[in-house]
Amino acid sequence: MVDEALSAGAVARRLGVAVTTLRTWHQRYGLGPSEHIPGHHRRYTPTDLARLEIMRRLTAEGVSPAEAARWARQAPDPTPNGTVAPTRIHPAGRDGGGTIPVGRAGPAARGLARAAMRLDAAAISETVAHALAANGVVATWEGLLRPVLAGIGERHAATAGLIDVEHLVSRCVSEALAAASRAKVPTGPARILLSCADEEQHTLPLEALAAALAEAGVSYRMLGARVPVAALVEAVNRTGPAAVVLWSHTRATADPVQLSALLAAPRRPLLVLAAGPGWRADTLPAGVVRPVDLAEAVSLSAAVRDSLDQSRRD
Repeated sequence: MVDEALSAGAVARRLGVAVTTLRTWHQRYGLGPSEHIPGHHRRYTPTDLARLEIMRRLTAEGVSPAEAARWARQAPDPTPNGTVAPTRIHPAGRDGGGTIPVGRAGPAARGLARAAMRLDAAAISETVAHALAANGVVATWEGLLRPVLAGIGERHAATAGLIDVEHLVSRCVSEALAAASRAKVPTGPARILLSCADEEQHTLPLEALAAALAEAGVSYRMLGARVPVAALVEAVNRTGPAAVVLWSHTRATADPVQLSALLAAPRRPLLVLAAGPGWRADTLPAGVVRPVDLAEAVSLSAAVRDSLDQSRRD
């Protein structure tokens, strides 16, 4: 923990709770910010944060808020190196029945993971919306959402659990990305066509790409999940996109025949992108590009859009 005073928003993201929850804990139980500089909002000190962490942990484990607050107020101050001294407040040390691994991701990702384990939709939505507004779509996807979603997948693979967590987080993230897309509607014709491969149901990465394209001012059409190859080719022939992004999350849906069909379409797009971990580089037809990440997919899509627009002006 760093020795700095934090705003309510920063504390909420670290703990994985909503700002409104912090206000409630302040007003009802006296667990509020203690640092006050005249003319500025009050700030949370390391001691405040340590006590709020105890409050969050105990309430997540079923302790009543009033009782949790009583224990939190009795907690020792952080040690000189900024860590919280060990406490015997409660024998249960697990975070709501387990934790979601997020690797080296920062405090916001750890807070989002904790909110996910509690199925706290308000905190999840608030954290994601703040990150999108502050950092943009690409940075939020790579630094916040991907680590948490991958951690949920890792826990599910190991335990066959967290299906409820995955569904709730996916819904919250999808709503936040849709809101970000609506906030920056690009002008001009839609040059990019986004589609999942046939039988592919994982749409969140494609929704992130849509939001990132909107943020970059690139118009697009989104077909969504489980698009049969015949329907995809029909959409290409009807709209004549400059680029088609075909997303596959698993090897089971990554049939290169779908890509070959796009390359053979009467209104063949200038660029076909095979996006997602399902595609194998050694099976891609010649002429298909596999972007390494979201940023490259956005960059390639914008470049081909610009190229087509320039050629039509010349």
